[in-house]
Parts: sequence; C-alpha cells; structure tokens
Amino acid sequence: MRPGIAYDCDVLVVGGGIVGLSTAFAITRIAPGTRVTVLEKEPGPARHQTGRNSGVIHSGIYYRPGSLKARYAVRGAAEMVKFCAEYGIAHAVTGKLIVATEKDELPRLHALVQRGRENGIPVRELGAAQIAEYEPQVRGLAAIHVGTTGICDFVGVARQLAEASGAEIRYGARVERIDRRPELGVAVRTASGEVVRARVLVNCAGLYCDEVAWLTGDDPEMRIVPFRGEYYELARPDLVHGLVYPVPDPAFPFLGVHLTRGIDGGVHIGPNAVPALAREGYGWGVVRPREVARTLAWPGAWRMAGRHWRYGAGELARSVSKGAFTKAVRRLLPAVTADDLVPTAAGVRAQAVLRDGSLVDDFLIKEGARAVHVLNAPSPAATASLPIGREVAGRALAMLGSV
Repeated sequence: MRPGIAYDCDVLVVGGGIVGLSTAFAITRIAPGTRVTVLEKEPGPARHQTGRNSGVIHSGIYYRPGSLKARYAVRGAAEMVKFCAEYGIAHAVTGKLIVATEKDELPRLHALVQRGRENGIPVRELGAAQIAEYEPQVRGLAAIHVGTTGICDFVGVARQLAEASGAEIRYGARVERIDRRPELGVAVRTASGEVVRARVLVNCAGLYCDEVAWLTGDDPEMRIVPFRGEYYELARPDLVHGLVYPVPDPAFPFLGVHLTRGIDGGVHIGPNAVPALAREGYGWGVVRPREVARTLAWPGAWRMAGRHWRYGAGELARSVSKGAFTKAVRRLLPAVTADDLVPTAAGVRAQAVLRDGSLVDDFLIKEGARAVHVLNAPSPAATASLPIGREVAGRALAMLGSV
C-alpha cells in the first residue's frame, strides 16, 4: 500500500455470521455513508455457529451481573424480539423452565433466582407439583420459570441484517493473507487472489478468529478450542411444550442437555460438548490434522483437559453411547426412550481458552492497530448480536476517526 491509495471500503468485516453482519448493520446505522464490506468464506451467511444452534433467544439469567454477557443478553433479547417483529422473521416468546432433579442442584437453582433478579429478569419459583403447569411430562424437585426466553430463526435474522445493512457482502471470499500497515491501512487477499483495501478491519471470524488475529500481526493471547455439540430430534414432539433446561454447572460455559421446541415445531435435544477434531468438525469423521496439531500445541488446551477431564469423560460417553445420552435426557423427561431420539445436525462452539487453561466466560473484544477483534462470542452471542454489533461498530468508527 502506498500513500494516496484508493481504499475499497472504510471498514472491512471478516466473517458473515450474525455478529459480523450485526456489526456491518450497526456501522451503517450509526454513521451513514461509511463504506462497509463483509468477506464470508461460505456461499451464504450464517453457515456455522449462527445457523447450527437451538435458536433460543436467551434471557441472560445465567451470566454474572455487570458482565458483557449479562448486559448484552438482557438488552439483546428484547431487541431481537423487536427486530424479528419489525421484519416479519419467525419468532416467539415462550418462556422456559430450569429444573433441578437432584437435591445438590437446589442451592444452584436458588442462586439462579437471585442472579436473575440482579439482572432484572422476571423469575417465578416452582415446586415439584407446579412444573406440570408448564410441562406435564417433565419431572423435578423444583424449577424456575423464566418468562423472557424465546425462540427465533437466527439465519433469517442474519439474512435480514445483510440486506438492511447496505454493506457489500462478498461470499466465497476466504481470507488467506492480511497486510496491515498502521500508517496506511489494511489489505486483505482472499483465496481467489482478490485484494481488498480498507482503513479499518473488524475480525468476526468466529471459529477462526484467533487465526485472523494472527494474520494481522496481533497476538490474541488465547486460542479457539472447538467443542462439538451433538443434537437429537424428538420423534414424539408432543412430550415437550416449550423449553426445558437442567441446572447448569457454573464452572462451565455449557448449559447441559436441554429440550428446545423450535420455530418449526420440532423439539431438539442437546447438545453435549465434546472436543471437535476440526474447527468445523461436525462429526467424528471430520478430522483436520493441522487444526488438531494447533490445538494440541496450545498449553491451555492441556491444562484445561487436566482440570476438567471428569466432566469431559461424561460428555464423551454421551457422544459415543446413545444409551448414556438417553439416560441424561430421562432425568428431565422420564417418558423418553432411545427410540424417540433421532440424530440431527451438530454444531461447533468456538470456545476461547487462555494459556492457563481457563475457559473465557465473557464476550472478549480486543483492539490492535487499525483492527478490532471479536475473540469470544459463542452462545448467547446470537441473542446479544445487536448490542454486540453496536459495541464493535463504535470501536471501529472511533478507530476510523483517528486515522
């Protein structure tokens, strides 16, 4: 790049999932006239984390008060419902149950009630007999009902964001090289040989966000460790009326095997959480040795495994054994049988892991010279995508104004 060079855009967004498209949408809303280009390696939007989840609009009840997750999920849930209503995207505010099935889960359930109240979320406490008011087939010792939880078509949301943003969306554009010069800008070369020049880059690459950060020359100080979430579909969807969750273990960002009635009327059960053998490893047969090697080379992956191997063993058992998975489901839904569970599409969670083995729990956004990196935005990022997009857009625009 040379002084006086013509830029192709002001802000270049890498990644056409819901966070990248929300960012493009927010930039053009906040600063009309800003030229935004989105590069997405797939032939369409939302092909990975956005399009391979249970479609739940999360309330924000699980997240530490004051965290980005808590603030953005609570705000984002209301905004997502409004966005879907405005653009005619399929959605429903269904509420959900969080059910304790063991005595040692009761203190955690009560803690969730307090957390929900701290986050401004309406919560109703239920005794064992009251669970049947919402879910006649579900059994538990106690439960809470969270009224602001919902469901929607997140792929439809992503498509609408792409259309409404006015940004130039280039599909089939895999980023291969980034040349960043702080005094000039950023040039990105795609696999096709195309070069796109921008003043500021925004990295919303999801499962590959750490690698894109490295391409810019920034050290993300974390690595993405992919966890596959495997789902079944319930052959007897009449057994479940809405959304039913177990009490989660606060040591993990995973919510456990849950039951989710989707917009299409089907009921998904899952996910578990097992290490994937590729960043886009949606089955045990998908193995990318280079990606596995990069994961194993990260000290944090080994420290995480050493710390949580018992939990991981249980998840692995539910992956390889349908009987073990069925047993986990029967804790909530005793009427279910193995024959009721029909395998369906899996998803992969882009989980950021620090060098010390800690799982990054909150959303993580970092800045470099002429670059903003979204480095941890798994669930509930789809729910929170509109406020996350504004946060990232604000940083990119501030950066744009200073160069």
